[in-house]
Amino acid sequence: MAIVYEKSRGLTDVEFHYCPGCHHGIIHKLVAESLVELGLLDDAIGVCPVGCSVFAYKYFNCDMQEAAHGRAPAVATGIKRTHPHQAVFTYQGDGDLASIGAAEIVHAAMRGEKFTTIFVNNAIYGMTGGQMAPTTLIGQKATTCQEGRTREQAGMPIRMAEMLSTLDGCAYAERVCVTDIANINKAKKAIKKAFQKQMNGEGFTFIEVLSTCPTNWGMTPLKANQWLKDNMVPYYPLGVIKETAPEGAEVK
Repeated sequence: MAIVYEKSRGLTDVEFHYCPGCHHGIIHKLVAESLVELGLLDDAIGVCPVGCSVFAYKYFNCDMQEAAHGRAPAVATGIKRTHPHQAVFTYQGDGDLASIGAAEIVHAAMRGEKFTTIFVNNAIYGMTGGQMAPTTLIGQKATTCQEGRTREQAGMPIRMAEMLSTLDGCAYAERVCVTDIANINKAKKAIKKAFQKQMNGEGFTFIEVLSTCPTNWGMTPLKANQWLKDNMVPYYPLGVIKETAPEGAEVK
């Protein structure tokens, strides 16, 4: 019998710990498939954050390194500079990257460090119980803003892809989501491009993936998926934010 679909060898056989409806499993699959299809898996090195994906080292079937909270870009910098010919990536949530790790990601992008960051933005702190994050939307409720985030008290949510795109060392930044098949396919294409540009030595590459958190949003998975489309996408628009051309080439 012909095999129509099978789990990527880029993932281990360990069962995911993520909540039902969470998009981490889909995103893991896309990263793993991309590494396999590009022939990079056997030499890939990933860096795990602190957050919901703290155990990502159990799931990706490649070398993995745990980092202190927010420090994944600093760890990835050291790994990539030591192993410049290997594919290096960080996998980080919005609390880890946009809050405690903001300095690390900004300076890694500024320096043009040649690794790829997969940034999972679910607009809330997931692992610690649903507190307001730098990405929480105006009016969105969280345990630390039970009446909803206000601009006067907390400022506006940070658009990380746009902010990092202003830095010269950032070669590629794109925002995607995985709410349906069409967007999943676009997300995989973006992740593969990010790894390809990394291996071409073009600079820092960044993929922001909008994700749901049904548990802390207090919604069913289906309602959370729709809430993301209706509320997150308008504020965090999908698409290529920045793409620089390699030397001697034009961006198409």
